[in-house]
Amino acid sequence: MSELYHIEVRTIDGETTTLEQYKGKVLLIVNTASACGLTPQYKGLQQLYDAYSDQGLVVLGFPCNQFAGQEPGTEEEIKNFCDLNYQVTFPLFAKIDVKGDKAHPLYKYLISHVPAPYRTGDIEWNFVKFLIDRDGNIVKQYSARTEPSAVEEDIQQALLTSE
Repeated sequence: MSELYHIEVRTIDGETTTLEQYKGKVLLIVNTASACGLTPQYKGLQQLYDAYSDQGLVVLGFPCNQFAGQEPGTEEEIKNFCDLNYQVTFPLFAKIDVKGDKAHPLYKYLISHVPAPYRTGDIEWNFVKFLIDRDGNIVKQYSARTEPSAVEEDIQQALLTSE
């Protein structure tokens, strides 16, 4: 099984855990921000989660303040913003760095394991998406500007091919 599941993460409520609980699920991992021009993607991410969570999709949101300071709030403020504005029910995690020397081990892993031709070697902005199959393999990396709805067909395929 993929080493992805052993990476330690902190929930938005401050609990330390791993991604072990998501083994066997299709994951869409996204670095998020509350004050970005792409922030409305929360709506599309929630729609995907609503539509496919019963089939095994889990969207995981990782707030990040590395891009123009567009996630300045505390975890509590982020959680409240997402709940009030987008009714987010998918799991959110503590704020992390996604690139550079202080990049979280999860994002170091994701960047280094994206298969060609989808590997960019970079997180260019908020709302970069990684699709992970039920076995913990990275299927694809999507750019920040890729709307969540544009990932839907790949999610459907991942849900079907790995049942």
